[in-house]
Amino acid sequence: MITKFKNLGPGLLFAGAAIGVSHLVQSTRAGADFGLGLLWALLLVNVCKYPFFQFGPRYATATNESLLDGYKKLGTWVLISYYIITFATMFTIQTAVTIVTAGLASSLFGRFISVEIWTIVILVICFCLLIFGKYKLLDRLMKIIVITLTISTIIAVIMAYLNSSGELTLTQILPKNTVDIAFLIAFMGWMPAPLDVSVWQSLWCIEKNNDTKKYTPKSALFDFNVGYISTIFIGVGFVLLGAYVMFHSGETFSDSAGQFANQLINMYTINLGSWAYVIIGIAAFTTMFSTTLTTLDASPRAMARTTELLFKKPSFFNYTFWIILLSIGTIVIFLFLASGMGLLIKIATILSFITAPFFAIINYVLISSKHTPKEWHPSVKLHILSWLGILFLIGFSMWYLSTL
Repeated sequence: MITKFKNLGPGLLFAGAAIGVSHLVQSTRAGADFGLGLLWALLLVNVCKYPFFQFGPRYATATNESLLDGYKKLGTWVLISYYIITFATMFTIQTAVTIVTAGLASSLFGRFISVEIWTIVILVICFCLLIFGKYKLLDRLMKIIVITLTISTIIAVIMAYLNSSGELTLTQILPKNTVDIAFLIAFMGWMPAPLDVSVWQSLWCIEKNNDTKKYTPKSALFDFNVGYISTIFIGVGFVLLGAYVMFHSGETFSDSAGQFANQLINMYTINLGSWAYVIIGIAAFTTMFSTTLTTLDASPRAMARTTELLFKKPSFFNYTFWIILLSIGTIVIFLFLASGMGLLIKIATILSFITAPFFAIINYVLISSKHTPKEWHPSVKLHILSWLGILFLIGFSMWYLSTL
């Protein structure tokens, strides 16, 4: 068991990247607006996306190469498509998660500096941790962050339940109007995370294997399952928090990062008591800081490897170049779109859902191909779940597009 705990790493990094906007913002809003009515969507999308995320660590540890290397083997067009999709979305995603983190920092640690300055401070802290601490520090930090997040969320849910006077029903809801349908797609788009996070997971697995030399496919799958189950558990927790504290309250959330953070924490404090400020504050900030840190590491890592594969040699466009570019781009977008946090998050999450079928199909084709050792091909059950998952992602994307 001790060895298994030591081998935990990429799975918890996955959890750190996943448990962010999808949980703190979208899951809380789902609970606030629909009660427990969208639990079906949370659970269904987690089940349907599971195989395609799992194929990341499965392929990486079975072949000792990332999904990006596998994409290149399937055809250069696949890698170019990934490159274009990632470049088109990474700045929006990083800005969306950093805006929420900065808003929470301003609310929790003081408004003696503006949200804009907090954004820069958080990016600089994350940048220094990644440049100087590298993967080892990220790996160790995430174990502490995910444990802190889990404990604080459990305490918050228990206290919210004990303080709740209203009755919640398990009646499930399928939204019918355009606004609610758009929210449903956005909710599922980043639940538990965008599917391209499977690429990040495969890159982290390679780093972990280089670090320990004992990160086998079996330990990788165990690690991933721990992280994945954590994201589902905490996602349900935030839906419950939103439902117990905000459902039928008449409260509407602001699209401003700072105001949203204040509303979120104040709603819990008013309804649960002053004790909630610290617990909810810790849960919320660790949620968003972990996402900001992991996404700032993963996108540059993926873009650097993609560039190297496309040009067949290391180049100036390495990890350091991409992390600097992403940091600068995030600050620029934030300065112009800080007041439109809600719109920014909606755009990023919907884009993630619409591009999900591409990643699902490519990951499935790769893991079932000759490029993966036969003993690590999916089981019959995983094949069936993959087919159902692909049909689900395509079907819901088409349904959403038909409602526009």
